[in-house]
Amino acid sequence: MATATQLEAEPGTEAGVWWLDLGGVNAYLADDDGDLVLVDAGTPRDAADLRDGIREAGYRVSDVARVLVTHYDVDHVGGLSKLGLDAPVYVGRADAEILAGQRKPSARNHKGLLQRVTNPLVSVPDLSIRPVEDGDEIGSFTAYHTPGHSPGHTVYVADSPSVAFLGDLVREADGRLEASPWVTSYDTDEVARSIRQLADDAPDFEMAAMGHGTPIMRRGSERLRELADRL
Repeated sequence: MATATQLEAEPGTEAGVWWLDLGGVNAYLADDDGDLVLVDAGTPRDAADLRDGIREAGYRVSDVARVLVTHYDVDHVGGLSKLGLDAPVYVGRADAEILAGQRKPSARNHKGLLQRVTNPLVSVPDLSIRPVEDGDEIGSFTAYHTPGHSPGHTVYVADSPSVAFLGDLVREADGRLEASPWVTSYDTDEVARSIRQLADDAPDFEMAAMGHGTPIMRRGSERLRELADRL
């Protein structure tokens, strides 16, 4: 069962963001000016746990107004077609084409081949799939195209709540951020460029919410800049 944990930007201050810990991967909920936003959707096996986590946070699946997908991978989009959602799905353009079944992942890349192997596990969701470009504003969130882990990987940053949904551009290890590794990335040089660009371009944010690891509650943008300086 997913554990729904409400994150705090400051001690004792609820931030309107819930961490849905699915075991091997994270999903999130965010209250965006009254609209409930789901960020990523786990594997196909996680759908029941996601529904439980949404209820634990005090909502129903039908309350989800939109979904922000950080990238196409089976552990981030697999649950979309199984949750019973009735909401548009926003995803970076290059990955949106794969999610919509318009093309397959690259066969000339080790990560693309891995995605091809898992592709049959992902059903094309019967939902409105809306391609996202760098700089698009979706509610209170600004989209930042951050390729490297996948061609269409996208990070979503908001001022209120003060959070960056970082997907698999980075992962958390022992309280600090690490870049997406070679084995799960299309191009680690591009990952490094995306991290440095995001650290330069994104506004300051408190919470760094990644796909794998424990979310960083405070001074998330500082942790991101520290990583950028190490690369």
